[in-house]
Amino acid sequence: MHLQVLFEDNHLIAVNKPAGLLSQGDETGDRTVMDWVKAYIKHRYNKPGDVFLGSIHRLDRPVSGVIIFARTSKALKRMTELFRDRKVTKTYWAITTEQPDPIEGNLKGYIYKDTSKNRSKIVPKADSNRHKGAKMAKLDYRLLGRVGTNILLEVKPETGRPHQIRVQLADQLKTPIHGDLKYGSRLRNQDGNINLHARKLEFQHPVTKEAVKIEAPIPEIDQLWQLFAEMTEW
Repeated sequence: MHLQVLFEDNHLIAVNKPAGLLSQGDETGDRTVMDWVKAYIKHRYNKPGDVFLGSIHRLDRPVSGVIIFARTSKALKRMTELFRDRKVTKTYWAITTEQPDPIEGNLKGYIYKDTSKNRSKIVPKADSNRHKGAKMAKLDYRLLGRVGTNILLEVKPETGRPHQIRVQLADQLKTPIHGDLKYGSRLRNQDGNINLHARKLEFQHPVTKEAVKIEAPIPEIDQLWQLFAEMTEW
């Protein structure tokens, strides 16, 4: 597998995760992006024994884009704190077949994750206490472009709830992500993945304190993403 490294130093490494690849191990036992990154580090730096790699955040299996890992325990602790304290700006791109109304705005609501079904849902504020673990979710969105019936949205989540972008776009904005059958899309992608892409991460480096911006190119093998190739070369 060709691994596209987007950022790398002694403390952190970020790669462009292909859709369909697990972020971390699960009951399937399938190989993960962590496995690939560890193998890359071991080979490039000729490291003996196990390679340390800390998981900071994750992307759903059918989602592509920027995912970042820590190469040291110090970086892991500090980056985890940055994500927890909402000091990391996350930008996603999503393709839908419905145009949002209005074309830009913000969404907020309580999200409850049903772990038995691996599915999230929006619950009314009055019911949030009944659904143990329901948490407030917030995001901003805006329309970037349109090609035929396909709409490109930019989404910036303020919080990081399970399946947040997927359920908020589908439930609150009525614009399910293309291919996301779990959350109401009527269109299936052949590979079973969805057109949600983690485009960018921006933060202050936890060790050097320099400003860091990491961007992931859109998937080259996906024809739907390539419809927007020209307008995404910004």
